[in-house]
Parts: sequence; structure tokens; C-alpha cells
Amino acid sequence: MDRTERFYKIELLLKSRGCVSFATLQAELDVSPATLKRDLQYLRERMSAPIAYDAFANGYRFEAEPAGLPGARAQERHELPGLWFSENEIHALLTMHQLLAGLDDDGVLARHLQPLMEKLQGMLGADEHDARELMRRVKVIGTARRRVPSRHFELLGGALLQRRRVWMRYFKRSDRSTSEREVSPQRLVNYRNTWYLDAWCHASDGLRRFALDAIRDARVLDTKARNVAVRDLEAALDAGYGIYGGGKVKVNWATLVFEADAAQWVANEEWHAQQKSRWLPDGRYELQVPYSDPTELAMDILRHGDSVRVTGDKALAALIRKRLQDAVAAYG
Repeated sequence: MDRTERFYKIELLLKSRGCVSFATLQAELDVSPATLKRDLQYLRERMSAPIAYDAFANGYRFEAEPAGLPGARAQERHELPGLWFSENEIHALLTMHQLLAGLDDDGVLARHLQPLMEKLQGMLGADEHDARELMRRVKVIGTARRRVPSRHFELLGGALLQRRRVWMRYFKRSDRSTSEREVSPQRLVNYRNTWYLDAWCHASDGLRRFALDAIRDARVLDTKARNVAVRDLEAALDAGYGIYGGGKVKVNWATLVFEADAAQWVANEEWHAQQKSRWLPDGRYELQVPYSDPTELAMDILRHGDSVRVTGDKALAALIRKRLQDAVAAYG
């Protein structure tokens, strides 16, 4: 039985029996007296468990009412967690927290998760230093991140959990217009260092994806949000390439052929979850990806320069050609 299992069993024994002697605890846990003493001390000092020794009953029990706290509040505040993790699981969670911090503007998520992180670090006991060292040695470097005002992120996250509609004033970059919308939030998505809201737009009567950094103002409404099944969200918004897959629109397939040098890198990249690929006999690499709007796909193609060729899609090839011609004309 590992330490976290012992903690959980101590809690169950004290809750179910009220007062338990040291000898009984030792027998139930099958540990040495020194180990049991360390466990009880750890639970008191690191987990804030109100475990006290009752000299009259010659046993340990949970204090009913710590000084200055009503009994009900004390029980709610000091009750041990109902969920325990192994040390490997705790390390994984702490690492995940560090990775998440790389996506976290203004520390919004970290602020809410910090109490949990501190408790997880406390559960590591002697390995707490190792956990902190691990977090320092995991680093996420974001590029071209579009920052989101924390007030909007928290407001939308709250509305999402409470299943409430949101009114917002939204800036549409394509035509530089601003409109007012009422939406039912369905999902928050982080894509390429940018946060998006997937929502049912009641003005257009359909699913839409909104960039959080383009929201100019927002407030939560009392109206209950419309619920959309996750599978319907994925079918409507995740079918096309990248973030431009929204709406019930036609999905096209682009066929890209990469030269052998570029192929060594592209073969290890995921451009889309439904992509298809194959190696050609001459060492080149063929990649097929679905897309509904060519905007983002064109940018990814252009970053490979003359190492990639678009085949079988005249419209996409013409767009790439025009972008290249415009760049040459602009920079001479």
C-alpha cells in the first residue's frame, strides 16, 4: 500500500469509527509505528486535516470544531480530498499545469488552478523539490500569440460552465465591421496560440467560431444557452482545414507534393486530423488535407516556398501563384 492509499484509508477509518487507537491504525495499515507517526503528522501539517489525539478514548479522531470555525464550516473546509493520485500521476499533472501556463494570458487559468497545484505539490512530500524542478524545466514558447483580455476569458468560461447565453460586440476582420450578437457558448478552443469560442449564433442561426481577441465587449445573459452535442460541433467546425472549417460549407481536398528535403520535416507534421499521405518513389512526399476556406492553408503552403507544389486544385494553385506574384511586385 503506497502513501496516498494509506492517507485515504486513515480518513475512512476515522470517519467510519469516530475514534481509532494507534494500534488499530497500525494493524489496518500494516506499517511500522514510525511510518504511521509520519503519516499522521503529514496529514495534520501538510493537508490541514484536523486529526487530534483523544487521551480519554486513547485514540485519534477528527476534531468536530477547530477554534474559531463553526462545526459545519470546519468539516467542509478540512475534509480530506476524495480523489488521490500516485506520485507519477501528480508529476504528470504538475507538468500539464506548466504546459497550460504557456497558453494562459494574464494568468487566468493559473489563478484558479493554483490551490489544486499547491495541494498536489504537498502530496509529493519529500519529492516536492523534484516537482518544482520539473516544472522549471518544462517551457512553452508561444509565437505570434494574440492576447485575450482576462475579463473576456473568465466571463466566457463562466458562461460555458453555467450554460448561459452571452451578448457580445464582435469585430469581424474580413470586412472590418462590428456587430452585436447573442450566442450560446459551446466550447473554448486554443489553436496556434490563439483562443477561440465555438458557439451557436442566434443571429445567423448556426454554429460559428469567434476569436476571443476580436471581442470588443461581452456580458452574460440570464437566458439559458442552447446545447449542441460535441459530435455535431466537430462535424460542423472541425471538418475543414485549421480554424476555418466553420459552417455547413463544401469541403475541398488539397493535394500537396513536397520535395525530398522538405519531406523529411513535413512527414512528421499533422496538418489536419483527417489528412492522408504517402511517400512517392522518388523520395518526395504527397500530403492531402481537407479545407473549406483556403486562407490559412495558403499561408502554410507559402512558408515552404519552392519546396512544395499544389496539384489537382486549380483554384488553390491560382491563389498561391497570385500571392507569390503580389509579394514579388511589392518587394521587387
